Amino acid sequence: MPPRLSARRLFLVILFFLGVSLLVSLHHRFSWVPSRTTPMQANPEPDDELVVMASVPSIVQNYERVNSEETEPTEKQGRPWFMAGGTEYPTNYKGPPRLFPDQADGDRVVDQLMYVPEDYQGYDTPEKVILAYNGLGPWGQKSGSASFHGCPVNRCTLTDDRSKAADADALLYKDTFIHPGVPRPMKQVWIMYFLECPYHTQSIKFADVINWTATYRRDSDIVAPYERWTYHDPQVRQKVQPRDYAANKTRKVAWFVSNCGARNGRLAYARELAKYIPVDIYGTCGPLKCPRSDKKCFEILDREYKFYLAFENSNCRDYITEKFYVNGLSQNVLPIVMGARPEDYQRSAPEGSYIHVDEFAGPEELAAYLHRLDKDNALYNSYFKWKGTGEFINTYFWCRLCAMLHSPVLPRHYEDVNDWWRGPGVCTSKSWRNTEFV
Repeated sequence: MPPRLSARRLFLVILFFLGVSLLVSLHHRFSWVPSRTTPMQANPEPDDELVVMASVPSIVQNYERVNSEETEPTEKQGRPWFMAGGTEYPTNYKGPPRLFPDQADGDRVVDQLMYVPEDYQGYDTPEKVILAYNGLGPWGQKSGSASFHGCPVNRCTLTDDRSKAADADALLYKDTFIHPGVPRPMKQVWIMYFLECPYHTQSIKFADVINWTATYRRDSDIVAPYERWTYHDPQVRQKVQPRDYAANKTRKVAWFVSNCGARNGRLAYARELAKYIPVDIYGTCGPLKCPRSDKKCFEILDREYKFYLAFENSNCRDYITEKFYVNGLSQNVLPIVMGARPEDYQRSAPEGSYIHVDEFAGPEELAAYLHRLDKDNALYNSYFKWKGTGEFINTYFWCRLCAMLHSPVLPRHYEDVNDWWRGPGVCTSKSWRNTEFV
């Protein structure tokens, strides 16, 4: 005869199984929730503007303000997991892949974020080993799988142990390529990550060695932009704003800069522009000072200025940095841009959010238009109708890398990565409207 359970013991057994069920349910529910820490956030150039010394929390607060300031509540149901409040998680991918440049136009960031291979089985899938050949320090990551926690495809691990080079699934290089001295195994992927533009990066001396690229360029295999704007609804790109962005602003153009020798001639352009409209230059290249670590500089920009010169230090394809996103779009000021081609800004920025210098014949014509905006509040405010229609997303570099390594990888390589990265038409020291490439 089986032993009888007392009422107290029976209650404890039932309570135990209920607790186990609850833990399993919570684990299943939150196994998809991504960390809000950016796996690989592009760092600003160490050569000029105010943003260089801005703290990470202050930058994040600026972005949150852009995404939410003075806007009506929006429906978040159905937004993808990488957006604020997003609830839509990827399932096993169906249909033709849209991961690589030859498979789809555009930057493919969203396609990669929502990709899960059809044969992916979670913890039953073998891990992919990624060797950071230059060390993990430059990446700000630690060895192991922590960088992939919260990713839809997370069966990957990081290491900087070069003795594992022969067995790793991928060798990842940041800014500097060092040949391991042995032939690449057939199924291994060598990836070159460049943060800066071609003028400030290494020329790779070996041919046929790079399989994938990871840069800010839209035709990279893994596009790693400085920021990525995404609309909540691609059909809604403007909203009526509840405020006048010109109100009480008495000063015209501001610029925070300390690199006075940029090869695209931005300082000469700014000084020529100053002949026709007041331009206040803060930093080494001008008479005004505002400590880089002082948040009041941004407050002055928001409160007193109508325009900001978001000038890059190089004119290169797709090269758009925090100078535009942080110092420009995240403030209540209208950015005037120089750097990437006009069509690059059109693809990357919120619609109608900036003015490109190449839209005008020169500084005098640009100044005339700025004077017109200064006198026409309605026209000036039309450049802020994008606010509240989308957000800057975390592009989760490590999540996308892991997912792509688990994809059915076809053989691919760059015959000459230097020609792709720094060949004709990639950069110019002139205005884009005055080059032979246009």
